[in-house]
Amino acid sequence: MEIVASLPGRIELAEVAAVARRVEALGFDTLHVPETIHDPFSVATLALQATSRLVVRTSMVLAFPRSPMVTAVAAWDLSRFSGGRFQLGVASQVRGNIVGRYSMPWTDPVAQLGDYIDSLRAIFTSFQTGAELNHQGSHYQFTRLQPYFNPGPLDHAAPSIWTGGVNARMTALAGARSDGFVAHPTTSHPRMLNDHTIPALERGATAAGRSDLPRIVAGPQPVLAPDQATLAAQREARRSELAFLYSTPAYRRQLEAFGLAGLGEALSAMAQAQEWAGLADHLTDEVIATLVPQGTYAQMPELLNSWYAGLCDGLVLAAPAPGTDDDAFRALVAGCREIPGR
Repeated sequence: MEIVASLPGRIELAEVAAVARRVEALGFDTLHVPETIHDPFSVATLALQATSRLVVRTSMVLAFPRSPMVTAVAAWDLSRFSGGRFQLGVASQVRGNIVGRYSMPWTDPVAQLGDYIDSLRAIFTSFQTGAELNHQGSHYQFTRLQPYFNPGPLDHAAPSIWTGGVNARMTALAGARSDGFVAHPTTSHPRMLNDHTIPALERGATAAGRSDLPRIVAGPQPVLAPDQATLAAQREARRSELAFLYSTPAYRRQLEAFGLAGLGEALSAMAQAQEWAGLADHLTDEVIATLVPQGTYAQMPELLNSWYAGLCDGLVLAAPAPGTDDDAFRALVAGCREIPGR
């Protein structure tokens, strides 16, 4: 099982190298780099430069504000710079951000992202082989790449392309086009993977005539701590995070799967009324235990094995803050890596 850590969205650039080195030392295989307040390619460069083994994957670069050529050049640079340790995750984001924050058009995001991936692969092929670039897609057309602007071949494979998603169409797109798929926290429960995510991936793969599925990384956001007393405190912190997350209507499906649709409606109503302080009161300990795995460092490998063995290829775990029991957490990561993948 691939074990993945995520960089905090609001990390300072000066802190990236130290965090990446610590993640590598704890035994993680991969570091996810989000796009929030920094350019993700700049952050990925800092993480790659500070490490020697760690795979660095953007999760996710916003596709639509960038030309596929701009993204392809950045990914190619980082792949060459790192000796193949860089992987490219791209995503659509939501209409409000693309239109309101980036002033870019919004049409059919599934079709556009599919063409974006096809464009990236066509550009990568031209970079690697020198073949003429001629991509004619539904949203993008690329017909010009003079030798002067072609960075030339890598001595390893082109960067793999990952996507994410929540709804069925975007997940099916990953089944048709992507090398890997990162499941949203609200679709990472085993029931959601079995009943929604994997069937959608399979539909996309079948429609595309593909015999395999992309690699699947689940992000269950487990509540974990070195001991029971600390675990209780972590559960309280997670209660607020989960309440805020599930106040978003688009993320209700997991609640509905467990007969908790009324809870989602109540949380959304409170969010609309900006009654933030009382959100967490609606998430009981029983609800939290239903939605996310929770346990001590010693308990977590066995628990995650019971939830995810044979179901996915990777799991996202939160790296602990410095000063905690790193030896115990390193053992946790090692134990989780032994969980059989899909």
